[in-house]
Amino acid sequence: MSHRSARMRITAIVIASGAAVATATGAVSASAVAARAPAASRSTALPPLTLAQLAGQRVIYSYSGRNPPAVLLSLIRNGEAAGVIFFGDNIDRSNLAQIKGVIRTLETANASRSNPVRAPLLLMTDQEGGEVRRLPGAPLRSEKQIGQSPFPVHAATTAGTAAGENLRGVGMNVNLAPVLDVFRTPGNFIDQFGRSYSMNPSVVSVLGAHFIRAQQHAGVAATAKHFPGLGAATSHQNTDMQQVTLNLLAATIRSVDEFPYRAAIAAGVKLVMASWAVYPSLDPRRPAGLSGPIISGELRTRLGFKGVTITDALEAGALQPFGSTGNRAFLAAGAGMDLILCAMQTPSQGKAALASLESHYRNRTLNQAAFRAAVARILALRASLPG
Repeated sequence: MSHRSARMRITAIVIASGAAVATATGAVSASAVAARAPAASRSTALPPLTLAQLAGQRVIYSYSGRNPPAVLLSLIRNGEAAGVIFFGDNIDRSNLAQIKGVIRTLETANASRSNPVRAPLLLMTDQEGGEVRRLPGAPLRSEKQIGQSPFPVHAATTAGTAAGENLRGVGMNVNLAPVLDVFRTPGNFIDQFGRSYSMNPSVVSVLGAHFIRAQQHAGVAATAKHFPGLGAATSHQNTDMQQVTLNLLAATIRSVDEFPYRAAIAAGVKLVMASWAVYPSLDPRRPAGLSGPIISGELRTRLGFKGVTITDALEAGALQPFGSTGNRAFLAAGAGMDLILCAMQTPSQGKAALASLESHYRNRTLNQAAFRAAVARILALRASLPG
């Protein structure tokens, strides 16, 4: 089926269903959005935490190889970790009992008496579908294949359910998916691996929302990414490798790239990941994940997102001008990012981020009330998920 035909099917579905229209257009009141936010994100007393534990609640760690190192287990036992991201080399794809055992080990460490946080770790991976899958199995189709399928809403819903069941089957509870980027040209950065549902923001809205609802119903938190959007990036504009600037009008960003996030928020998406591209019309100085005008302004205020924000990988080449791990973590937290994703596959990176956050909190160079509010959102998320 042609891409155009698939889009026509989606349009017909949206027109036929009032609920789908509301989802696609993001017609949702501010009170409804607030109601979907975990209560703890609005007002919660934190458990007694040392400054290191408080800072650690904002750090996602990574490691290399099949077994988590002792230093990571120690951080978890001491309540200085929010969670762990898993990559391909952490997982024996031919024997999933291996990663199940690792997760049991991590959760045992998390249950230590030394840890004042009584909530599951955030255990996450990238299971977008198609070529981007850390675990074997579902979802087999890429987002592009879903968007071009004869029954795309059913396919998106099925993929969300299957992704959730696959992750829950090994003990994970967060998926860094779906991608909500609206790609502009065939073969560009986000399209070359089939990571976008469509060139039509309404199609991306509907399919992304169905994936989110289905996956979260299966017990796995969804992460909408890469806010405000990487759909305009060319094939060579990879933020993992280099600085990327997307010269788009603010009106275009809001009507095209940010459009699917309204539906995602209405669907109750639990996390949003920011991109590392620079959008000069919104903030000419800093990438989205380091930008207060984009995170606090566009995402929190304009769109009304109340959930947890998470950075993309902190070691990305796009952040080379922003110095050390510690400085990047400081700038991200100051911009409004809740979770700092340390994906270099060494716990030392996460420890550097923690040390920086702790120091800046102590010195009040990070707003302490905002810092504690971020931790409250993270703890509410953790408490809402299965362990």
